[in-house]
Amino acid sequence: MKSQVFATDLPPESILNTRISVGDFLDCYAISSPLLPRHAAEIITNFPRWACGLLLVRKVVTAPFGLSNDGPSAADKIGPFPVEIETSNELVAGFDDKHLDFRVSVMSKDGRVFLATWVHPHNIGGRFYLACILPFHIMIARNALQRVATDVTVREISTAAQKAGSSDSHG
Repeated sequence: MKSQVFATDLPPESILNTRISVGDFLDCYAISSPLLPRHAAEIITNFPRWACGLLLVRKVVTAPFGLSNDGPSAADKIGPFPVEIETSNELVAGFDDKHLDFRVSVMSKDGRVFLATWVHPHNIGGRFYLACILPFHIMIARNALQRVATDVTVREISTAAQKAGSSDSHG
């Protein structure tokens, strides 16, 4: 049975809770998965082709405004996002840009992976940008968590097939 992505509240122990203020954007989605935050974050930021195409369009459209497209350099990055904080159950990555600050949180808790995005717009440009990309953000976030669940399913099927193969060869 295919796991379903669902919108949910940000878990109260998430590090992102310390950032939230009036006027900020926050969303959170979750799916059943036993993955640890780093592994889930690696899957999440391994964007499918259609999402890479959207990111390319974003790059072209925002280049004249001097917005960051690859994120700042950092020793530890998940995709284009510098890792800010990593604990055993949460990874927070993102950066501050001219128009807005943003962070993504990938949290593992109670057999679920949560993906939350926090955005603090600096000005009308940041609010306009957020309004424009929001429908695409939602599609990408939901797809990312579905890929997290699919990764677990594929590994479970592969493990079961390997066990079946090894028991057949010993019988």
